[in-house]
Amino acid sequence: MAKKLTVSASPHVRSSETTTGIMLDVVISLIPAAVMSVVYFGTRALALLSVTIGSSVLAEYISRKVMKRPNTISDLSAVVTGLILALNLPSTLPLWMAAIGSIIAIVVVKQMFGGIGQNFVNPAITARIILMVSFPAAMAKWTAPFEDGWAADAVTCATPMAQLATVNGGDVSAVSGLPSLTQMLIGYHGGSMGEVCSIALIAGGLYLILRRVISPVIPLTFIGTVAVCTLAAGHGNFEFMAYEILGGGLLLGAFFMATDYTTSPINFKGKIIFGIGCGLITSLIRIFGSLPEGVSFSIILMNIFVPHIEHLTTAKPFGQVKEKKEKKEAAKV
Repeated sequence: MAKKLTVSASPHVRSSETTTGIMLDVVISLIPAAVMSVVYFGTRALALLSVTIGSSVLAEYISRKVMKRPNTISDLSAVVTGLILALNLPSTLPLWMAAIGSIIAIVVVKQMFGGIGQNFVNPAITARIILMVSFPAAMAKWTAPFEDGWAADAVTCATPMAQLATVNGGDVSAVSGLPSLTQMLIGYHGGSMGEVCSIALIAGGLYLILRRVISPVIPLTFIGTVAVCTLAAGHGNFEFMAYEILGGGLLLGAFFMATDYTTSPINFKGKIIFGIGCGLITSLIRIFGSLPEGVSFSIILMNIFVPHIEHLTTAKPFGQVKEKKEKKEAAKV
């Protein structure tokens, strides 16, 4: 049989990478944070992880069937969405609420816009924000580490970010009961399941960078911008800055959500603008807003701006004549 020559538009890129392979790397990178969430919050965290992942996969399977589209559960993107959503939730959240969040993320945010690669905002973050608005009391109930989340008398606690919101001028010594920086690193404090152990998040982020699944540009500019802003807000207090970096969902958001391929810029300049924008919005909400945390809102807002960022920062092909110049030359003729 004669070989056929296939002609297609450039660029001609050949790669062994697949969607499933990339998603598998993301799952592997999140395993340390997931394991530590179970260590600190017990079987309640394991149940929440199971529900969000299972609901996400089931929602994708059913929605694709209903929409009469080829099924895509094998690409593991639904698993990643469910896993990231769970790590953004308090361990005390009722399981049925977590399931609703998974359905919103998969069906409303992802599949209704065409499936993987078509959504314009991050599904897991959008679901978390909707849950925060719909069930504010449940989404703000934080359990202290090593407390049984199933028990009615489980000890609740404030998150470090809520405690830091009361700081004036960066004086963290004035805050009673604030965890030490060592405790912030290992995760011995209240918060969402996946945001407590900073070491696990950093390890997972470095894995993705070393595997070249993500570029370090967005995480570095995001975290760096928050560091500069909080250092300025704290009048040069490096301890206050360290708490702001290790607390809340900054590391989880910077490494695993802001770097989402579909909802972040693809070129270098765009990534810098995106990361700085996320950092500025996060810092403004934390310092001046009524909410102690702003990572989710900052990423969602910058997701919306991505098409404009891409338009402004995409390199022009060599030799291309600008539209205005073409019109002027045509008028002269």
